[in-house]
Amino acid sequence: MRLFLINPSNPLVSIVNVKESRWNRYRVWKPLGLMVLAGLTPPEWDITIVDENLGLPDYKNMPQPDLVGITAFTSQANRAYEIATHFRNRGVPVVMGGIHATMCLDEVREYADSVVTGEADGIWPQVLNDAKLGNLKNQYDGGYAELSKVPPARHDLLTDGYAFGAIQTTRGCPLNCSFCSVTAFNGGRYRQRPIQEVVEEFKLIHEKRVLIVDDNLIGTRPAHIERAKELFRAIAKADLKKEWLAQTTINFADDEELMELAAKAGCSGVFIGFESPSAEGLKELSKKFNISKSRDLRSSVRRIQKHKILVVGSFIIGLDVDKSGIGKHISEIASNYGLDNLNVLFLTPLPGTRLWDQMKSDNRIIFKAFPQDWKYYTLTFPVARYKHLSPDTIINEMISCDQNFYTIPRILYRFWCSLWQGRKPFISLVGNFSYRNNLRLNYKAYTNFKRCRDEKFDLEKKRNLVKNKQKHQRQTVGQLP
Repeated sequence: MRLFLINPSNPLVSIVNVKESRWNRYRVWKPLGLMVLAGLTPPEWDITIVDENLGLPDYKNMPQPDLVGITAFTSQANRAYEIATHFRNRGVPVVMGGIHATMCLDEVREYADSVVTGEADGIWPQVLNDAKLGNLKNQYDGGYAELSKVPPARHDLLTDGYAFGAIQTTRGCPLNCSFCSVTAFNGGRYRQRPIQEVVEEFKLIHEKRVLIVDDNLIGTRPAHIERAKELFRAIAKADLKKEWLAQTTINFADDEELMELAAKAGCSGVFIGFESPSAEGLKELSKKFNISKSRDLRSSVRRIQKHKILVVGSFIIGLDVDKSGIGKHISEIASNYGLDNLNVLFLTPLPGTRLWDQMKSDNRIIFKAFPQDWKYYTLTFPVARYKHLSPDTIINEMISCDQNFYTIPRILYRFWCSLWQGRKPFISLVGNFSYRNNLRLNYKAYTNFKRCRDEKFDLEKKRNLVKNKQKHQRQTVGQLP
């Protein structure tokens, strides 16, 4: 039995085919979810994992599979449907899963023979057995997986083309921010894998640098922090000689022992969601956690960096509190914090989030011709109406932010700081030039986006004119004697 597990190409503006830019090799992550499913697949299946972000394969010249499994984020949905259609036309059954399939079940059903909602780990063996017997069900619900029963991912199936390996140690997030679908998909309960199993899987990763894909590696409660410390001690004791990056909340900076242990375990950088430079913005996003305990964020960043750990910060443009000048303001705040890299995104309503429900209710979503418009839901396009920022203004704010933060002098200054403080200067330099290199791609994409948006606006105006004309005609007819 032959199984294809496919990660569709992602139209994300800042990630292009790695063959087109050497910098993007450092910004393409392994499809870990598919690698985990491969680890759950019985040995009688011949498995091929295809990651289209490394380049599009020629499926016609590949061996005919007996089953195809496709995962997709929302921005990958259109390409996922194209792949599914190709294989179904060849008589190959297709199973689709992942976060988009869970949040947009009715839509995905039209393109797949079977849909897996929730986390597929617990249900995957049954899916394969049913497929083998020719009795594939229309839908399976994986729910929340028991992480102690999840085997190591098949790292041996994807060995080339990536700068980073990947591993997961926890799932779930209790913060439940309004713009994030993690809690809706993985739940609000913070679940952890057994520490020794994590350490043993680390040993299977051949890359020197590793991305820990947890949405929040250290958690938010004292018990979570203690577990993280135990994990770091175990990794350090194993002497894996690997460097790793992870996503954390700002409370990482509150505990000196935690940071010290992380550094000893090989932590070279953390990605932190600052989201907004204002308390009002954080309240709007339901992320008051960042401003609890009256934190001095600049000092927090400095404390992390003292342990020779890089800090990458993320912000969002398009909040109701954001006004003209927000782009430059975020750039200046990020520079003041001393961030080593900055990642700024447009406020994007994703299916399954409270933000989606609110914007949909308020008729603020502009790009809503689905599934075609899913390609714009990369967080790098303004797909909605924003309170104080016009469609062109918000794009200009993003350009202003990027241009201001990623000037050559500022990049060189950050490189010098990381070199002087022994804070992974090579990674810092690569990250900065990767972002800067993609700015021209962003500008080109914005131009195309504006054209599509304006066409939508023109079409909407014409439809409104027709509706108003028809309404006027009905009223006139109603007044005839």
